[in-house]
Amino acid sequence: MISIRDTSFSYFGNDSDRWALRDIDLDIAPDEFVAFLGPNGSGKSSLTRLLNGIEQPTKGSITVDGLSTSDPASLAAIRRSVQIVFQNPENQQVGVSVGEDIAFGLSNIGWPQSEMQSRIRWALDVVKLDAGEDRLVTQLSGGEKQKLALASVLALAPRYLILDESTSMLDPIARKEFVETLRAAREAHPFAMIYITHHLEEVLEADRLVLFQEGRVRRIGKPEELLQDEKLLVSCGLELPFERSITLALRRAGFPVSLSADLQELRGWL
Repeated sequence: MISIRDTSFSYFGNDSDRWALRDIDLDIAPDEFVAFLGPNGSGKSSLTRLLNGIEQPTKGSITVDGLSTSDPASLAAIRRSVQIVFQNPENQQVGVSVGEDIAFGLSNIGWPQSEMQSRIRWALDVVKLDAGEDRLVTQLSGGEKQKLALASVLALAPRYLILDESTSMLDPIARKEFVETLRAAREAHPFAMIYITHHLEEVLEADRLVLFQEGRVRRIGKPEELLQDEKLLVSCGLELPFERSITLALRRAGFPVSLSADLQELRGWL
């Protein structure tokens, strides 16, 4: 369990009146899928930097499975448990080849050398990256590089995985494929997922949506609940998925359209 209690954070210290986060209280359970949503500068990424100790809360506390991020002796265990896949995969890729990139993280945590190759192959299979271990990272497409970044962190067996706008540099087809890869990976090897995005269609299967605005949590709820409140989503800098926007427009016009209507059903109503 990740527990966030009365947490506030400023990049300028305790005496600043410029707060990135204010008074955050939130729990994230093992195996839960939580999405952080909100406009740029609303505090989403700042909070994730606190979850594995990259930054420390200015006020309040954060614990990961009972370990405090403020305890230097606990940081190594916390950072192994809480992994991050960033927006630009090239920022976290250090190996020349696919195999070297995954092996780097495994070496850092002391993974047995005799089991290294099988673990690399396992990680590539989990993310369905069809690339040999000797293939150069520079030869990968953008979508393949993001899969490699995911494979590199999944090889470390995290309990909590943060994805910080990891699909923002991908085209729609690659973005959809990456989301499907994540779904399959979690089904095969469960882990909690904290997903930051501006694309609501990527998080319709989340257990909870957490809406941020100006450094505070505006609302927390299930997708089917919050997706009915278009004004709330717009105020948090979000745009409804196309199908949901059409569905709500039809319902406002008096048509008894199901909230779960797919595109084919909507065509029938239109």
